[in-house]
Amino acid sequence: MRKDAAAAGNGAGIAAGPAPALLSGFDLKPFLAALTVLTLVAAAWQLRPYQSVLASPFSACPNAPLPPRPLAVHAKTASAPNSTSTSSSSFSTPHQQQQAPGPERREFRAVGSAAALFVQMGAYRGGPYTFAVVGLASKPTHVYGKPWFRCEWEPTTTSSSSPMRAAKTYHMLPDWGYGRVYTVVVVNCTFAAEPNADNAGGRLVLHAYHGPPSPPDRSERVVALEEPPGAYDAAAFRSPHHHPRYDYLYCGSSLYGDLSGARVREWMAYHARLFGPRSHFVFHDAGGVGPAVRAALEPWVRAGRATLQDVRAQAAYDGWYYNQFLVVNDCLHRYRHAAKWTFFFDVDEYIFVPGGRKLEDVLAELEPYTQFTIEQNPMSSRLCVRDPRANYSNQWGFEKLVFRNSITGVRRDRKYAIQAKNAYATGVHMSENVIGNTTHKTEHLIRYYHYHNTINVLGEVCREFVSIPPEAEGGRIWSEKTPWYYDDSMKRVADAVREFERKTIGDVRV
Repeated sequence: MRKDAAAAGNGAGIAAGPAPALLSGFDLKPFLAALTVLTLVAAAWQLRPYQSVLASPFSACPNAPLPPRPLAVHAKTASAPNSTSTSSSSFSTPHQQQQAPGPERREFRAVGSAAALFVQMGAYRGGPYTFAVVGLASKPTHVYGKPWFRCEWEPTTTSSSSPMRAAKTYHMLPDWGYGRVYTVVVVNCTFAAEPNADNAGGRLVLHAYHGPPSPPDRSERVVALEEPPGAYDAAAFRSPHHHPRYDYLYCGSSLYGDLSGARVREWMAYHARLFGPRSHFVFHDAGGVGPAVRAALEPWVRAGRATLQDVRAQAAYDGWYYNQFLVVNDCLHRYRHAAKWTFFFDVDEYIFVPGGRKLEDVLAELEPYTQFTIEQNPMSSRLCVRDPRANYSNQWGFEKLVFRNSITGVRRDRKYAIQAKNAYATGVHMSENVIGNTTHKTEHLIRYYHYHNTINVLGEVCREFVSIPPEAEGGRIWSEKTPWYYDDSMKRVADAVREFERKTIGDVRV
């Protein structure tokens, strides 16, 4: 009873005396476990990202500013017409943003096409294991991207062989960057085994890709070449006794503009005589073969000395000078094994062999080279000799224009000839894709006279008459601040060229 009275008198619920007895009966394990859990929760709270802490409505700093809300942009989106566009909230989850994108997600819609990935002109077998595909491609795609190609050979369904992929496919851009919207592409396909070895027929398939890595649905499939059963002549590539059909082949650039039939006539007669009967001339009509030019060429076409190809469709594809690089590369591969030498020059340029030598002797001397370039003799397109006794109406243009530019030390364009079987691609002035050596030291062997700005003169070419300069003055005159030498080398062969034309194709009227 004293204990109770003492507890009541002290005003406490527990008396001081029995405290040790109560603590000794208390279990500390649940207390320590709860304390540990609270410590871990406090530590995890401290490890939360700073930005997440600020964005939380339970932030310990209620006065801290919230992150800025996304700016609402009024623009057309891909949402349905009846949907309402609202700016996304800071509290939207990633799943909600994917389901209902806001106006900051823009749409890009493409219409039309700027340029084709590949425009094929021709495809040719270059040997038992190789093919060449010639065409155009978008120049920006090749400048700023990395398009690529893959070749396959698909046999006919009756063949026992299986499809095979080319061991190596690579492409060349032989126009040296001169292209415009389109650039020239030559694709070389080399196989490890001989396609169509059984001569059962098949086709070459070209796969064009926009760039690496490119999924299969981004490629374009082109059937580039088909060989019917029995069409493959393996002996043309294997036989050491196989001789090309021609000694010399001419591959002409694109003919465009208003060309003179009279100038084309004399050019053709002159070179048919110079190159001889085992030669052939390939012209490409890009819109420049009018009735007069056609009348000048048709007798040679009928005689089997010339081929006229219509390439006017090239106008739809904006390339360098009516796609000159394209047509010469197509001509190179189309006739690659048809001639020993292939020449590339224009119809206002005349090949000339000095010293009275024959062309075959000069080319035999140059045979160790795959390619040789030819120096230019630039001729006046307006100066003629004043001679009251001359009947100029019966003369041809190249025999009237007898003044040669005598300025030295000037770099002028050169033209060239090539052994096409050793070339993979070519250009207008020379090729950089050949096997073998190239020589430029040919001035003493072969040259060409260039009658610039005369091929489109439909009337008389003589526009200024001068006297023959005396030898005391070095055979030179000045006109338009330019020195000109009197050079009648071409004039001396004009009569022989006219007689050759008459005997070969008869009288020609243009």
